[in-house]
Amino acid sequence: MLDPSDGLSASQLVGFEFAPVGMAVTSTSGVLIHVNGALSRLLGDQPAALRGRSMIDFTHPDDVPAATQSCVDLNERRSRLWRHECRLVRVTGEAVPVRVITSWVHERDEVDLLVMVVDDISERKAIEAHLEHRALHDSLTGLANRRLFEDRLRHALDRGARQRTSTCVLMIDLDEFKSVNDNHGHLLGDAVLVAFAHRLASVLRTSDTAARIGGDEFAVVLEDSDPARARGLVVRLRAAMAAPLHASLADEPIQFSAGIAHVPSAVALDVDRSRILGEADRSMYADKARRRT
Repeated sequence: MLDPSDGLSASQLVGFEFAPVGMAVTSTSGVLIHVNGALSRLLGDQPAALRGRSMIDFTHPDDVPAATQSCVDLNERRSRLWRHECRLVRVTGEAVPVRVITSWVHERDEVDLLVMVVDDISERKAIEAHLEHRALHDSLTGLANRRLFEDRLRHALDRGARQRTSTCVLMIDLDEFKSVNDNHGHLLGDAVLVAFAHRLASVLRTSDTAARIGGDEFAVVLEDSDPARARGLVVRLRAAMAAPLHASLADEPIQFSAGIAHVPSAVALDVDRSRILGEADRSMYADKARRRT
């Protein structure tokens, strides 16, 4: 804790110690000299145990390079206001996202110091993550939406071109879905979509991306996947659809069926995503037509 021997007034001492956000006085290399109560609570240890340790000691390993570079830049520019975001790690091991605002303090004939304000931004990061998830996922099924699907496909094709591996695309369209909505209502229709999405996700690898790209249309990106693996996935998906859906909104079980087509991409730098999707779409409707005959 600070004391009057540090050259601060009583009001400055109180303001530092009882500030609602974390505050620290450090050396120019980030070694803690004084720590207030809020920062002590954020890191989960007593001020006496924190003093003498570097802020880098509490920085998440993945964020250390950026934090170290920030410290280097601050020492070069000796800025009065320097901001960066990182994650600090509590003594319990829990990572906390923070915004750190640092000022370089230079007093004539005194050792230069840094004053840091450390603000817990967990709530803001949670809101940002929620909004980002909503922007990239279908609100009903939780699967990727068309925007995320096309982005994942683009990245898969780019990697495939570099590594000379194939990417397969599945296009899926539920059969007679309109009649489910017309005969049983949209609530049951939504239940069918959610149930199908769960069954689809259950047969995929973690590296695959399933998406709802339209009302009853779904698509899957199978990265680094040859046609034989894609055909195997179609077999597993049809098996997963075999069990009818028992829903309280329906008088009788709802049977799943769908048109499914898969198209492997050409392993080429100039692969055309729209051509792959168009080919998959045509194959899907051809599959539906064959099963009607």
